[in-house]
Amino acid sequence: MSDQSSPSPTSTIEGDAAGGITPDLVKLALRRVKDPEVNLNIVDMGLIYDVRVEGADVFVDMSLTTPACPSGPEIMKDAEDQLKTLAGVGAVNLNLVWSPPWSPERIEPRVRAYLGF
Repeated sequence: MSDQSSPSPTSTIEGDAAGGITPDLVKLALRRVKDPEVNLNIVDMGLIYDVRVEGADVFVDMSLTTPACPSGPEIMKDAEDQLKTLAGVGAVNLNLVWSPPWSPERIEPRVRAYLGF
């Protein structure tokens, strides 16, 4: 009987059938990163603005809830660490952007409804 448990936060996410990294795989890895203040992942929070994959290199434009976010360094390190778990990933490039500014309207609609926004 095989173990069908979900991947642990440090397990590797495999690439697509061609062995490449895709934006969807990048977002899957980033869903493991939570904003510790609200305990929601940064993808559902709307903190990921853009994902690009060029060969094996990953480029992510992301924001934080505020420029003074005390959890910013932790979130950025967790994001980088999770992206490095992707099988075949090359360089990880996180670009912190402030335009447009993050607002609760960026939260994924189902999560926003759950939160009462």
